Amino acid sequence: MAENGKVHQTVIKKYANRRLYHTGTSTYVTLEDLSTMVQGGEDFVVYDARSGDDITRSVLTQIIFEQENKAGDDNLLPVAFLRQLIRFYGDSMRTMVPSFLEFSMANFARDQDGLREKLAQSFGPTVFQQAIEQQVRANMSFFGDAMKMFTHFGAAGPGGQPGLAPPATPPAVTGPSDIDDLKRQMAEMHERLEALARK
Repeated sequence: MAENGKVHQTVIKKYANRRLYHTGTSTYVTLEDLSTMVQGGEDFVVYDARSGDDITRSVLTQIIFEQENKAGDDNLLPVAFLRQLIRFYGDSMRTMVPSFLEFSMANFARDQDGLREKLAQSFGPTVFQQAIEQQVRANMSFFGDAMKMFTHFGAAGPGGQPGLAPPATPPAVTGPSDIDDLKRQMAEMHERLEALARK
């Protein structure tokens, strides 16, 4: 639902006793309820009832933690990915990771939606599931390749070609030529991401 061009967000308040209050239905909800809301496409924001701070990010992280604990051997997040994500917290590339992850997940979701729609119309459940698994592997391969590109930003690229990063000790950006060079490097990096997405 949208009002004046803005998407309506349900307000959830979190109290000191850790209880979550859904202001739209005037009922208390659980993390499982919030997880169901996310899966159903319902947008919400969570505020600390005492301070008024937006704590949506930490609550969503809690939901992921709970889901991973329940998943058993069916975990969504590979250990290698979690380790790499933690490493990025102390890395100079940290500021670029959020936009990269958004790009990757949007690409993944777009491919999955199209694949589900086509296969659901043409094939039975078994073939559908096999095709989904194949697409997941392809997307994870793209994701891994792109993460490697970020991890080795500045190292030699495929076939020994130079990477996209500036030298280890980059000069200060002082003139138009430096800015143009940085713009060119970002454009090249974007082209490489697009090429990976098309594979």
